[in-house]
Amino acid sequence: MERSSGPSSRPAPPPSLLIACALSIERLALRGTLRGGRGEAAGPVSVLRTGMGPKNAERAVARALGEPAHRDAAVIASGFCAGLAPGMSPGDLIVAEETRGPAGTIPCTGPGLLVDALVRAVPGHTVHTGPLTGSDHVVRGRERAELRATGALAVDMESAATLRGALASGPRPVAAVRVIVDAPEHELVRIGTVRGGISAFRVLRAVLPAFHEWHRSLLLPRR
Repeated sequence: MERSSGPSSRPAPPPSLLIACALSIERLALRGTLRGGRGEAAGPVSVLRTGMGPKNAERAVARALGEPAHRDAAVIASGFCAGLAPGMSPGDLIVAEETRGPAGTIPCTGPGLLVDALVRAVPGHTVHTGPLTGSDHVVRGRERAELRATGALAVDMESAATLRGALASGPRPVAAVRVIVDAPEHELVRIGTVRGGISAFRVLRAVLPAFHEWHRSLLLPRR
């Protein structure tokens, strides 16, 4: 007589992947690729819209990670950002080595893996890697130059708070990947904004397979 396997004999499901973004248009881009099924996910993948600003981001992520489905989730902060370095263009990608905010610096998990995966997922687009700094407002002009002088490559309002909220809920892999929507030579107030925004949106629609690859790599046994 065969015995059926009990619940205790089943392997634990892989941790989920939670992708946090602030804006509806960012969620639209990321969920569009999620529905399209491009790339194989290592486990459940969810896209969370947090709302704008660091406080909203931290609260929303902490709330999501309190749910059983996301308790052990890896977290990626994603969406658009402002580039700080001369020569950057809308549609360029930023992979954070660390995020910086008022509460301190948070190292990111496996940025090199993300860079390699994004080069394959979005060929022909420049991928920058370095510090990503946080702000509670849109940064322009002189303030952009001041942030660049600290060594940061880009700025956004939610990534640092997202990762801080994620780690406050327990240890887990965290990362931040942003698409530049404006840069020193292409500020949002200038002509060409619409074209730059369309370019950034198209790039954001293409990143999900790279996120899946990063997530899968974290689940592989280390030698």
